[in-house]
Amino acid sequence: MRKNILLSACLVAVSLLCTHAQGLKLAEAKFAVGDDARWKNLSFDDSSWKTLSVKKPWNEQGVANPNNYAWYRMRFTMPQSMLEASDLKEVVKFNMGKIDDADEVYLNGVLIGKTGRGAKDKGGYESLWDKERVYTVKAKDGPVKWGQENVLAVRVYNGNDPGGMSGNGVTVSVPSRADGLHLKFSQKAYGQSPVCSAVYTNDFNAAQKGCLTITVTDTETGKTLSAKSYRLSLKSKGRKAFDIAYDRGKCVEIAMDYVDNYTGRTFSSKHIPQYILTPSAPATPRYNGPVVYGVRPGSPVIFRLPVSGVRPMKFSVRNLPDGLKLDSENGIISGSLKEQGEYDMTFVAENSKGRMEQPFTIKVGQKIALTPPMGWNSWNCWGLSVSQEKVISSAQAIIDKGLADYGYSYINVDDAWEAPQRNADGTIAVNEKFPDMKGLGDWLHSHGLKFGIYSSPGDLTCGNYLGSLGHEEQDAKTYNSWGIDYLKYDWCGYWRVFEKENDRSIAAYVRPYLLMEKYLREQPRDIFYSLCQYGMGDVWKWGHAVDANSWRTTGDITDTWASLYDIGFVRQAELYPYAGPGNWNDPDMLIVGKVGWSANLRDTRLTPDEQYTHISLWTLLASNMLIGCDVAQMDEFTLSLLCNNEVNAVNQDVLGRQAKREVLDGDVQIWKRPLSDGSYAIGVFNLGDENMTVDFGKYLDRLGIKRLTAVRDLWRQKDISTTDLKYFIPTHGVKYIKVKAE
Repeated sequence: MRKNILLSACLVAVSLLCTHAQGLKLAEAKFAVGDDARWKNLSFDDSSWKTLSVKKPWNEQGVANPNNYAWYRMRFTMPQSMLEASDLKEVVKFNMGKIDDADEVYLNGVLIGKTGRGAKDKGGYESLWDKERVYTVKAKDGPVKWGQENVLAVRVYNGNDPGGMSGNGVTVSVPSRADGLHLKFSQKAYGQSPVCSAVYTNDFNAAQKGCLTITVTDTETGKTLSAKSYRLSLKSKGRKAFDIAYDRGKCVEIAMDYVDNYTGRTFSSKHIPQYILTPSAPATPRYNGPVVYGVRPGSPVIFRLPVSGVRPMKFSVRNLPDGLKLDSENGIISGSLKEQGEYDMTFVAENSKGRMEQPFTIKVGQKIALTPPMGWNSWNCWGLSVSQEKVISSAQAIIDKGLADYGYSYINVDDAWEAPQRNADGTIAVNEKFPDMKGLGDWLHSHGLKFGIYSSPGDLTCGNYLGSLGHEEQDAKTYNSWGIDYLKYDWCGYWRVFEKENDRSIAAYVRPYLLMEKYLREQPRDIFYSLCQYGMGDVWKWGHAVDANSWRTTGDITDTWASLYDIGFVRQAELYPYAGPGNWNDPDMLIVGKVGWSANLRDTRLTPDEQYTHISLWTLLASNMLIGCDVAQMDEFTLSLLCNNEVNAVNQDVLGRQAKREVLDGDVQIWKRPLSDGSYAIGVFNLGDENMTVDFGKYLDRLGIKRLTAVRDLWRQKDISTTDLKYFIPTHGVKYIKVKAE
């Protein structure tokens, strides 16, 4: 009875009390390129400066300023009421959003925070573009001027675009006691009854006391599965953990409502823990990859048969053409074919549980990458801390965790492998982290994997390592000698050449990429050519002309919903005419699993539903599917996202058509991709901040569909009704279906 009384009291409090702290939002600033110490001062006259948003990088607002300094100045008044509303009145907090790459922040001329280093700073340039910027000052006896105008001046150094401030803008607040209470959700366990852990920590010196209610709701039905309440009391730096169990395959929402005893304020958080929709793979052999492979005459063939099932497994190939051989134990085809043409064969795999056959075609001609590449890239997890040891660890994990059995075959080393200086003969040299590039390539090829590398058409890369400028032919030959199968060619250091030439024609964008293409094609092996230049000059319109196999369409992606939404749903919508076999739009790498762009890895900040949306959209877009996390630490949920053979089959469909956004209706977007068997893959997306039920049936006419003859849920891998078309979709989530229609 006592628990019920407490629960009722907490629920009443939750329904009556406010849920938001006081704060100021700053969205715009005065802006100037250059560097002058006077610009930090309150008295400086910035009226002649231009006005920029602090929510998106300066290069997206018409400012070309790579490898240089610039300043932002924001004027605002701090009302006395902000101070009085806080029960602590100790500090003022400035959440600066995202800053690329290094910054110094001044309040009324006084330095209040610094992250990274600019080119003029002691120790030289250090980029910390992904680190959160939160600075605090004393609320009293500090630089804050209450009831008067204040100036927040931000000095930014940008090492290669994008540059400057972005994100959600600047937030200025005066924390209260309860603002020191932080909640972190994490996945504690899987199995048939997974457990989500919710941990409260008290970061302030003041004690925390209040009433906490934990409610678990089935998002699809709206039914409350459980509701419990607790008295929460935490001393300074104290912590309290709550473990919440739920159904493995069910999407549930966990609501944490905390009512502070001291102020009566309510702090509410909601979380959808990881839930796995992909069914377990059968023990019998199952083919999970493309049905076609492109190679140029005489180039090496390296193809690992993507087959899941219990090992050991025996592989064979009917009609294997002369010039190729099969490793029957590991399912690796190697060799070369000299004559152009189409070579049809049948893969056979057998284990103790059963047998499978799969027709397959190798097309020998001038076109490669007939389906988008699948694999792994080092950047989103290791950044500049990548090493040969880490690459081998991830490659071995690709095999051990079964990802190679789903077609993930490219292992791409991004920036930071280069030595500070070239060899005496001008050839590129490796640094101490990569003692044997050829040996690494040989090891990868022996396991049926492919080897990718990174460079820039400029003198330096994004990480200030050596680029290929003036050494394009030498580098292409070196890549061939190492066994390179993929080159990511990043614009970065070429900015200096581009700015010096002062030419904004398409020819100026094409020139450096066309030069490297010439030398790549002279090599006796196929090297997938990936242009990384952020979509400048509408690269999708001319990328094929430099023989590129893919081209980045945007700047770098980060593991936030804002970044995923902008890159995926805004910037790709009109690009569908430009993708096809051999030439693919690339909205950047995958941001699931443990990422961090350094040695400090963390779980992606995307919610589970945002991750389902991410993978669904990228497969609809016929995008490069390059894993960006540490594969060795990959959990069961992330594996289920990446190893759904029916979802991946959409990405690898031989027709090679990219999805088109057919419906844009408020928060609902519907993207439709035609497939080679005459069916369509359709993503129904809820981009709003609330769960919703979408009546898919009312959009059939707009999709050009008269009548549905079959509907299959791709994530759950099961057939569903052709008439009951009302789909519950969580916030930022998706209903991913394959339909046959008249």
